[in-house]
Order: sequence, then C-alpha cells, then structure tokens
Amino acid sequence: MEIAHERDGDVVVVRVSGRLDSSTAKPAEDGLAAAIAGIDEPRVVIDLTGLGYISSAGLRVLLLTDKRIKSAGGRLALCGLGASVREVFSISGFDTVLSLQPGRSAAIATVR
Repeated sequence: MEIAHERDGDVVVVRVSGRLDSSTAKPAEDGLAAAIAGIDEPRVVIDLTGLGYISSAGLRVLLLTDKRIKSAGGRLALCGLGASVREVFSISGFDTVLSLQPGRSAAIATVR
C-alpha cells in the first residue's frame, strides 16, 4: 500500500494504491492523518484509482478519516473506485455513507 498526497489549490488530493486491509490499515490511517494535519477546515479528495483491494479494516480507516475531517469543519470525497472496490462499498453500505464521485474533477468540485 502506498499513499501520496498533493495540493490542488485549497484541496488536498491523496492517492491510495495497492491493498487497504488489516495489515496496511494503521499505516494508511497515519498517512491520511499526516496529509491533513494542521489544516483548518480540510478539503480532501481520496483518489482510489490505484487501490486493488479493500477490506473492512480499510473501510474503517476511511470512515475514521471522514469523521476527523468533518469534526474539523472540512469535507471529504472519494473517487476512482474500481469495480471490485465499488462492490465492497455497495455491499457494506458505505456508498451511502461516504461521498463517492466518478472522477477527480467531480470530487474536487464536491469538496470546494
């Protein structure tokens, strides 16, 4: 699992690739927290284009990240979900809990 982040104006775009499961959940949580640390009212897009697999532990990381961002007055959107990752979101009901957007541009527009 790899995490990289960049800025697009006032939006932090975090790219997560590889597998997000119980063995990578803690480093992912730490990496996402570091990407938004010190930002007032963070506007964050998590790009999952490179994510091949997500488990319930990975869903938990994304939910915790969403709660942190919202408690700081910010907004979060996810984009780039592949078919298998989207299926996990759908089966678990997370597609109704988190903001899922079709692409990066739509996700950035959503959090702005």
